[in-house]
Amino acid sequence: MEIRKLARQEQPPMELLLLADPSQQLVEQYMKRGECYVAEADGAVVGVYVLLPTRPDTAEIVNVAVHELYQGQGIGKRLVNHAIQTAKAQGCKTVEIGTGNSGVGQLALYQKCGFRITGVDRDFFLRHYDEPIYENGIQVVDMVRLSQDI
Repeated sequence: MEIRKLARQEQPPMELLLLADPSQQLVEQYMKRGECYVAEADGAVVGVYVLLPTRPDTAEIVNVAVHELYQGQGIGKRLVNHAIQTAKAQGCKTVEIGTGNSGVGQLALYQKCGFRITGVDRDFFLRHYDEPIYENGIQVVDMVRLSQDI
């Protein structure tokens, strides 16, 4: 598997990006400001992440998604670690990431990759999404924020 930066003229893998964030409008907004990286295996895009500069010396991973057929194979962890290394190579001192309150698997993954919970953005998903989102049988309401110094 190879992870590479998506070229400007390439179309982003919207179906994968929408797995992690169901709002096409929000995805399109942060795609304009961030850099998209894709994981390829056997000639197909199997994973994606977007790295977004937010403040001086800080970047946020705003979308991590792995194609359903490839989940559970460590690709998400490789994408997150690649994002951390990319941010570090760009001179960042801090990397941030957020996930919904019901994203048990994501919370575990991010902590395994060295992130620590720094806060909760209460009602984030109620404010920013028109339709309710459910994950693991729980409505996604709050954004759990995590970060790490690199």
